[in-house]
Amino acid sequence: MRYFISADIGTQGTKAAVVDDTGRIVSSAFRPSRLIRGQDGRIEQEPEEMFASTVDAIEEAVSKPQVPKGRIAAIGLDGQMAGILGIDREWRAVTPYDSWLDSRCSSVMGDMKAWGEERFIALTGCPVTNAHGPKQLWWKRERPDVYRKIAKFVVPAVYITGRLAGLRADQAFIDDTYLHFTGFADTGQGIWSEELIRAFGMDIEKLPSIVRPWKVIGYLQPEHADAAALPPGIPIVAGCGDTAACALGAGLTEPGRLLDIAGTASVLAGCTDHYKPDTQTRTLMYARSVIPDLYLPLAYINGGGECIAWFGKLVGSRSGAASSYDELNREAGRIPPGSDGLLFIPHFGGRVCPSDSQLRGGWIGMHWGHGQAAMYRSILESIAYEYAGYLSILKHAVGQVAFSQVHVVGGGASSALFNQIKADVLGLPYRTMQNQETALTAIALIAGYGIGTVPSLAEAAAGQAKPEQMYDPDHSKRGTYARYAAAYHEAVSRLSELYQQRLQQHG
Repeated sequence: MRYFISADIGTQGTKAAVVDDTGRIVSSAFRPSRLIRGQDGRIEQEPEEMFASTVDAIEEAVSKPQVPKGRIAAIGLDGQMAGILGIDREWRAVTPYDSWLDSRCSSVMGDMKAWGEERFIALTGCPVTNAHGPKQLWWKRERPDVYRKIAKFVVPAVYITGRLAGLRADQAFIDDTYLHFTGFADTGQGIWSEELIRAFGMDIEKLPSIVRPWKVIGYLQPEHADAAALPPGIPIVAGCGDTAACALGAGLTEPGRLLDIAGTASVLAGCTDHYKPDTQTRTLMYARSVIPDLYLPLAYINGGGECIAWFGKLVGSRSGAASSYDELNREAGRIPPGSDGLLFIPHFGGRVCPSDSQLRGGWIGMHWGHGQAAMYRSILESIAYEYAGYLSILKHAVGQVAFSQVHVVGGGASSALFNQIKADVLGLPYRTMQNQETALTAIALIAGYGIGTVPSLAEAAAGQAKPEQMYDPDHSKRGTYARYAAAYHEAVSRLSELYQQRLQQHG
């Protein structure tokens, strides 16, 4: 039996695992992340900390007695997708990791939209958002001294992968599942777009080469092998973005399937074999799937799951004890659909889909009778209402494809109440997966495919994606939820106008 090292470079932390060639996670380890928050929307991480946490997590995972180190066949990483960092020619980080949660590049986004967002979406598959392109141009405009030191821009998983393999900047790469976020790619063709690069004055020499996720990019170097308690020379594949890995591991291997990634970001993704960018509503992002010739139209709430974590910490700190999500779910389960008229807006850092960087979050309709249970339930319902909007647009975009159920992964999948609310609002069955670490098992498949031991990614992923618990929609609640969903979307629209007016008055 062969074994693979997988690592997921997430926002909350890094997970590493040893996965066998049946998709079973043999051992795993986790290291939390440190988010550095500052003024003007700054949210960063230190690249060296991210690298060290990955090596530490791998070392812990492989050092458990059930792991046969001599049979580790390959290594692969996935990671956060919309953030970026700069490296010099020796692959040393010269910027912090500019997180996908960071909103400092909003002014650049405005300039990119003014160029022509419809054409931008047609090429990249993604509306203008605070991802790679605006972030890179922000460094060029606002920190030109730092920008001059940058040889290449890379994503976190690539930065760590390159360190493990001992690469130099001229060997930098990005796999094509990230292309929609780059701002400078023709995603449909899987190449850099000369039109976009020329239009925005990007320096093409700072962009890495584009590869497929299974490409072997190098081999584990001795100094890092020692630190990770592994033999040197193990092949390392390019890997992919975390959403793409989750989708593959959850079985989105053919058109018509849906996935809810209930993590720090709340992501709803579908699967289609057509590249049809959303130039009308400017909501969906058309990402490339790991599976050739498939696409993952998706939309997400920037920090939807973070709102749940924030509220849990808030009520926990007020009570003097750690918050109990089980208790919050029990209390919220006794509140009727609609949270007694209370609406929550989850866009604390601005809205991403569609892009509205000025919008902010909050509650609407509070009265003296509302308590923490209604407040908590309204957070869960707001994410479901946002998903309902995404699904409506997705159905229109993909035409005849019928969506029959939603697979759900991520921390939020452990909440039966949350799953039931989303099933009721969307009118579709929700299914949890036996394996909730779908990104880790998917990366192991990609690594196996890269070294030739997995003959078909699609077949292997479909065979390993086993549903667990089903949450059928209660159709008697659809009318109530439809009214509140409509009220939610109207509230978001009105608040967007309000924040834009405030910006104009005080800008």
